[in-house]
Amino acid sequence: MRDLSFARVLVVEPVSSGNALVTAARDLGLQVVVASYDADDRTLPDEIRALAHAVLVVDTNDQAALEQAVLDMHRDAPFSAVLAGCDFHVPATARLAAALGLTGLRPETVEEVRDKVLMRARSAEAGLRTPRFAQVTSLTELEQAAEHVGYPCVIKPVGSSGSIHVSRANEWAELRAAFDRLSVDQSLDLGRPLEHRAIVEEYIAGPEFSADGYVAEGRTTVVALTRKLLGPEPAFVEIGHLTPADESVEVTAQIEKYVRAVVDAVHLTVGAFHCELRMTPDGPVLIEIAARLPGDRIVDLVHLATGVSLPKAMIAAHLGWTLEDVGAIGVPQAKNAGIRFYLADGHHAYRRLNGWDDLLALPEVLETKLTIAAGEPIPEPGDFRSRIGHVIFTADSFQEATDIWQAVGRAVTVE
Repeated sequence: MRDLSFARVLVVEPVSSGNALVTAARDLGLQVVVASYDADDRTLPDEIRALAHAVLVVDTNDQAALEQAVLDMHRDAPFSAVLAGCDFHVPATARLAAALGLTGLRPETVEEVRDKVLMRARSAEAGLRTPRFAQVTSLTELEQAAEHVGYPCVIKPVGSSGSIHVSRANEWAELRAAFDRLSVDQSLDLGRPLEHRAIVEEYIAGPEFSADGYVAEGRTTVVALTRKLLGPEPAFVEIGHLTPADESVEVTAQIEKYVRAVVDAVHLTVGAFHCELRMTPDGPVLIEIAARLPGDRIVDLVHLATGVSLPKAMIAAHLGWTLEDVGAIGVPQAKNAGIRFYLADGHHAYRRLNGWDDLLALPEVLETKLTIAAGEPIPEPGDFRSRIGHVIFTADSFQEATDIWQAVGRAVTVE
């Protein structure tokens, strides 16, 4: 591994796996600057603040202010790379990279990895199988979309993430109700109003996967295929991930070929990607793709099961280095790894989690963490915010990982 202490990287508004970028950059000996609003729901965690060499406090949702602040800092001490710490700031980071003359996604096409309408359109134009879809901003368009797409269908915001307001509808009344809930929600997410423009698309049946990897020097590498486990519909809350998925060589190759084609179609030219898809009898179908690291601790599952550090791979791609340069390839710690998320089973709050304290005594369990404490209000079910905690574990096979995922789920009950 080369000496990297001369390089200086900027991470814009790290959230979830974006925090892993800061940790990885610091582990590599890079100089790390974090740009953040650092207030409200964009307040930096103490551990990330401690890792950063400097924190640039700026409204990261104000492109002009962000660019000016970064350019001023760049003139005094040039950056070697700028990295998006979350989905929302992928376009801003692409424009920053262009302004600084650094490697990044092209500003003129970057919205294709954020806007689900553009994402669908570019993939379809490339000849890839995608769900039938239509954009909606009004009840009239909703009626037209339902007629075009048919039932069952799925409605989701065009630019949000985390399964927020993603819902299956089997008939008009369900679709109208889901659209109404989406349209009137005035909540802020990372300081931004929730997206009220929606997409209605064909419901695709089949097992769901995420393909995670990186693009560097014109080559797309899928590092791992993860099986995604979802809660009951009509919502699509992710309640588990198992890495690697137990698919045949032929199916894995088919999925990887499809993912590479999607990456090309949406002009994802450098850095990490997280591609979600469903496998049908006719082949893979895109759910969505993002130009960022995967969330939900999939970064850690991939590292445990493959030895590859996706955050270091992302850093290397933006700096023009190899994975060997940054020591991103290590020895797997297990054959399989998984995570189980816990839902509240209809509770609006809980007094205790029976069996929770016993989980860490299991030899296969590496970590347990509560995200909603006893007595705290639990958001209405429907997206990631309603999950109350998780457990991370390892296994010697996919079947064993599946068995453990089920067992740790049964071991905990909510009161």
